[in-house]
Amino acid sequence: MRAPTTILVTGGAGFIGSHTCVELLDHGYKLIVIDNYSNSSSQVFNRIEKVTDRFVGAVYELDIRDRHALSAVFDRHPIDAVVHFAAHKAVGESTRMPIEYYDTNVAGTTALLRAMHEHEVHQLVFSSSCSIYGDAGRGPLDESTPARPTNPYASSKWICEQILADVCARIPEFTVLCLRYFNPVGAHPSGLLGEDPRGTPDNLMPTVAQVAIGRLSRLRVFGDDYSTPDGTAIRDYLHVMDTAEAHRIALDRLSDTSGMHVFNLGVGKGQSVLEVVAAFGAASGSPIPFRVVPRRAGDVPELVADAGAVNRAWGWRPRRNLADMCGDSWRFQRRNPLGYAQ
Repeated sequence: MRAPTTILVTGGAGFIGSHTCVELLDHGYKLIVIDNYSNSSSQVFNRIEKVTDRFVGAVYELDIRDRHALSAVFDRHPIDAVVHFAAHKAVGESTRMPIEYYDTNVAGTTALLRAMHEHEVHQLVFSSSCSIYGDAGRGPLDESTPARPTNPYASSKWICEQILADVCARIPEFTVLCLRYFNPVGAHPSGLLGEDPRGTPDNLMPTVAQVAIGRLSRLRVFGDDYSTPDGTAIRDYLHVMDTAEAHRIALDRLSDTSGMHVFNLGVGKGQSVLEVVAAFGAASGSPIPFRVVPRRAGDVPELVADAGAVNRAWGWRPRRNLADMCGDSWRFQRRNPLGYAQ
């Protein structure tokens, strides 16, 4: 089986998707990109081309649940493999919008699988999440940790993983590399690409960045009574460029394997909410104002990766630390105080 060269990227205008497009273009891959811009901006493609000095490729505005439009993309282009990012991704929002999350994340994935199979495209890198581990307790979690999702977002990702495993078991042509992220943050070091969610952000780093630039008055810290050293939730934060690199390596390795394989992507060290707030304050040069509010539904005290498996398999390990994540995120926010809309 030849290595994939032309890649369909779903959700390619989003935070992780756009940075992965940069990484893939820098390493010679050709791209076809689809996005419905529900939480992203078409402005990113001009910036991707400026960063890489390369043409992004064909870009289509469509929803992956639209099977006819999706099938037409496969009809027009010789696609070798797919990187599937397109999904809703906020824990808090998913508790308020469970139907929308299952519809987009699960139905979108099955529509994509149908289109792939009908067009004899069977290589997939799937964007999953550490949230499927749920309240698994303290300490680094490896891929054998049982899934205990505590919110609709996490459940939707776990359902997708089960579907993918079943598809690989029953349709042997399929190969799936499933990457469970532990909290990607940061931005491209140029300051041209970063995280710019529509509306009020639900995730920590973009919220802190908007507080630092003055778009929001203060950060809400959801709970300071967890069983952690400072009482706030602990997460394993991973630079988005390290995340993007892992996707490129996954594509490089797709042709060397078969079936479905799952890998954690993380640093292996947790940072509390207050530690991130302090680090971002140091990067921006000003303290970040915050107030503590009650815990948020669906959150768990701690999620930290054991990413040893992906290091043993591919030699991948993250190269950037929390200071890099905060510094790059602040550079993007400072250069783009109103995000891509400006």
